[in-house]
Amino acid sequence: MKNKKILGINLWEIFAYFIIYSVAGYIVESTFALVRYGVIESRQSFLYGPFCSIYGIGAVVMIIFLQYFKKNRLTLFAGGIIIGSITEYFVSLVGELILHVKWWDYSNMPLNINGRICLYYSIFWGILAVFLMRVVHPRIRNFMAYIIKKFSLKTVKITAIIITVFLALDCIISAYAIDLFTIRMISENNLNVAHKDIIIEINDSISNSSFRMKMIDTFFNNEKMIKTYPNLKVQQLDGSIVYFKDLLPDIKPYFFKFSEHDYKK
Repeated sequence: MKNKKILGINLWEIFAYFIIYSVAGYIVESTFALVRYGVIESRQSFLYGPFCSIYGIGAVVMIIFLQYFKKNRLTLFAGGIIIGSITEYFVSLVGELILHVKWWDYSNMPLNINGRICLYYSIFWGILAVFLMRVVHPRIRNFMAYIIKKFSLKTVKITAIIITVFLALDCIISAYAIDLFTIRMISENNLNVAHKDIIIEINDSISNSSFRMKMIDTFFNNEKMIKTYPNLKVQQLDGSIVYFKDLLPDIKPYFFKFSEHDYKK
C-alpha cells in the first residue's frame, strides 16, 4: 500500500483527501441548507456517517489531474472547467443508470448538456479549482502534516484505510437501500417511468420475501430514507420531476426547521 501511487500521489493519501473533503462537503452543504432554507437536514451521501461524497470525489479528481494545469491561475481555471464538468456529468450519469435517481437537474439552465452539466456551474468549477489548489489544499496538506507528526504516519495510514473500507461498504449498502426505496416509491405511487412494468415486478418479488420486508422495515424504512435523503427524486416519462418527500407528506424530511420557508428544490 505504501508504494502504490496514482500520478505520483500515494494511494493512502488519496483516501485521506477523500475523507477530509467529504466531511468538509457535508459541513458546507448542511450550513447552506441552514442559512438558505432554515432547516437542519441530512446532506450526507451514505446512510451512515457525515460524508458528502461528491465533494470528496471532486476534490480528489481535481487534486490528481490539475497537476497538469498548475502553470498559472488561468490554466487552473480552464482545467477546473474541464475536469469538474466531466466529473459532474459522470456522477450524474451513474446515479441515473445505476440508482435510477436524479441527484440534480440543470435542464432549465442555459447551455446545459442533458441536464447534467451547464455552463454556469462549469465556470464555478473553474473558480473552485483555483481556490482549491491555491488556497484550500495547501492548508489541508499542512493539516495532514500536523496530524502525521502528532500520531505517526503509520497510524494515519491505517486510519485512512479503515475509514475508506467502511465508506466502501456504506456506499454499497446505501446504493442497495436507495434502489429498494426508489422501486417502492415508483410502484406504490404508480409513477410513469421507464421500465415501469419491470420495476413493479421487482417490487412484487420483494414484497413476497419476508426477510427483505423485515430488513426494509428495520433498516431502510420510508422515514429513514426520507430523513437521510430528503431530496431524492425521479423523472417521469413526461419530463416532470417527482420528489419522494412529496409522496410521503406525513414524514418530515428534516431534523429541525427554524422557519416556514418553502425549501423545496
